[in-house]
Amino acid sequence: MLTTVGPRLRALRQQRGTTLTQLAAATGISVSTLSRLESGGRRPTLELLLALARFHRVPLDDLVGAPQTGDPRVHPRPVVRNGVTIVPLTRRPGGVQAYKMIYPAGVPAGEPAQQVHEGYEWLYVLSGRIRLLLGGNDLVLDAGEVAEFDTRTPHWFGNPYDAPVEILSLFGPQGERLHVRARPSPVRRNPS
Repeated sequence: MLTTVGPRLRALRQQRGTTLTQLAAATGISVSTLSRLESGGRRPTLELLLALARFHRVPLDDLVGAPQTGDPRVHPRPVVRNGVTIVPLTRRPGGVQAYKMIYPAGVPAGEPAQQVHEGYEWLYVLSGRIRLLLGGNDLVLDAGEVAEFDTRTPHWFGNPYDAPVEILSLFGPQGERLHVRARPSPVRRNPS
């Protein structure tokens, strides 16, 4: 963990546009000590790290790359858009995003209008059934069924049925696909 402190210190200092001389004047740590800390030639002490964390206005954990602790649970904030309740299940920006989506009966209303956009989508029906128009295909997905597709293909999905549907949607950048790895379980024979 301590081997990454030097590069982090250098990056923070350079982001702020601060020279080693300016940092030494502000923290009371000599230029040579700062240089050796950044190059990995000197192991950081708590006293040095506290002064540098204070100067850079970052938590000490950020300097040493400590793993995040605390509550790992995602506290989603559902939004309702066009009658559909969307519950985000991921917190990080970029990459694959996960959503739980709840479509009440008959939503969205009106004629389906297929659209295209960059990305790749994976849908899993948790309960109910959903209609998926994908290019020239008109599909019905029931609970437990999965569809995955390139979102540059014209598509639409909705719930024209009489009961609500819940789906899990994973959406990722173009070219990013899900890879399911499954190993068949060995066949067990009953000793009779």
